[in-house]
Amino acid sequence: MGSIYRQYSNSHYEKLRERMQKETREKNRRALIYLTGFAISWLGISYAAVPLYKVFCQMTGFGGTTQRATLEKVEKLTPREGAKPIKITFDAGVSSVLEWSFRPQQRDVVVLPGETALAFYTAKNKTEKPITGVATYNVYPPQAGVYFNKIQCFCFDEQRLKAKEEIDMPVLFFIDPEICEDPSLANISNITLSYTFFKTDDVIE
Repeated sequence: MGSIYRQYSNSHYEKLRERMQKETREKNRRALIYLTGFAISWLGISYAAVPLYKVFCQMTGFGGTTQRATLEKVEKLTPREGAKPIKITFDAGVSSVLEWSFRPQQRDVVVLPGETALAFYTAKNKTEKPITGVATYNVYPPQAGVYFNKIQCFCFDEQRLKAKEEIDMPVLFFIDPEICEDPSLANISNITLSYTFFKTDDVIE
């Protein structure tokens, strides 16, 4: 009788242990699914936030972000008569891990609001291998960003330079004549346009 009881107890214990292990595995599986879904959701949100933030900055000029001019706006563009000229100063920087030289070809240009202007930057890959870079940009004072319109710019796309390659990169732009109606910029005489080049991999990471 005792032997039968021990066999029953052992069998019952084994079944109970197997059931508990199965339940534990199922709980762990569900937890893994939830955590994976949560991580994917946040990853999607973080990637979506980048273009949304960029759109917000372009619409508002937040942080000195410049605007990208539409063809319709360019076709209607005329210099504002009687407006004070504005000096545009050009600045350049490079990420510490990007082995490029990058500089403006001119220190500054003077433009009237509503007048198009063309400037150039020069970039050189100092390494023995091709490297792709991308430029971020802003203007100072920041509130002028909403009026600073680019028609053509190297910053619109990634730039890939071959080993030791040097290229000239244009910036075609204008200052929206509506800047003359902004009381906060009534006395503005200088705007600084700044670019910083980063290695593309650094931006992704």
